Amino acid sequence: MKNLLVLFFAFTFILSAQDNKAPDFMLEDLEGEYVELNDVIGEGPVIVSFWATWCKPCIEEMKAFNEILETYKEKGVKIVAISVDSEKSVSKVEPFIKSKNYDFIVLLDTNGEIARKYYAQTVPHSVLLNKDGKIVYQHSGYKKGDEIEMKKEIEKLF
Repeated sequence: MKNLLVLFFAFTFILSAQDNKAPDFMLEDLEGEYVELNDVIGEGPVIVSFWATWCKPCIEEMKAFNEILETYKEKGVKIVAISVDSEKSVSKVEPFIKSKNYDFIVLLDTNGEIARKYYAQTVPHSVLLNKDGKIVYQHSGYKKGDEIEMKKEIEKLF
């Protein structure tokens, strides 16, 4: 009976570790090319950020994430900024990103399908993946100082 219990807990642990894997997806970028998450992960931590041009906290978070990227880019950190702007406002995404000179991978999720996969019910919603594509940290909303926690979580991955 004891062996059966140990086997059960080991099996449960293996299943929960697999559940931690970020759902793969493929979305269109600003140039009309399709980008798959699995092609982005592997070098270092990846921040997946769900945002919208109409969301003021998102704009502030993007500024903070740009600073994080500048700090950790040499260590392989990447940012995948997924716009959840609708068909009506998606035309504002590219001018916004270019005006800020952000070096993010910017993808478009106009129907919110990928946001739903990541349980991003509000924006901003950020997910930190390790180099194996496992979710190690998530956060919804943004207030000044939240980026400090993200930096701490990133540093744990080095």
